[in-house]
Amino acid sequence: MIAVICGDNWKDYKMYYHVKAKLKADQAGALLRKLESGEIATQKPDGGEIVKGLEGAVVNEAGEAEWSTVCYCSTPLAHERATVLDEYFEDLTTEVVDGYELYEGQSFIAYLQRVAEK
Repeated sequence: MIAVICGDNWKDYKMYYHVKAKLKADQAGALLRKLESGEIATQKPDGGEIVKGLEGAVVNEAGEAEWSTVCYCSTPLAHERATVLDEYFEDLTTEVVDGYELYEGQSFIAYLQRVAEK
């Protein structure tokens, strides 16, 4: 599947990205269930990286989730978006960074839990 989305030479790319996106509030419960069940974590080849990013994500003052991640697609997060991110987030943007970064804000997972309870 990744070769279809990212191309046959996907292993030739390795970029780090600062990601910002708005959670689709009506999808919060579904995302939380998939994270807690381990369904996303077992997705190959990038499920672990998606979970790592979301677990380290924060929600900034503008209400956007922010995290950093690594991706091997020439199009930023092509596989991650096709399989997970576009289902649960909107207005997703990426910016190339030198490596993993930390951002200021409240825990995204705590925010996700609160939104899912509503």
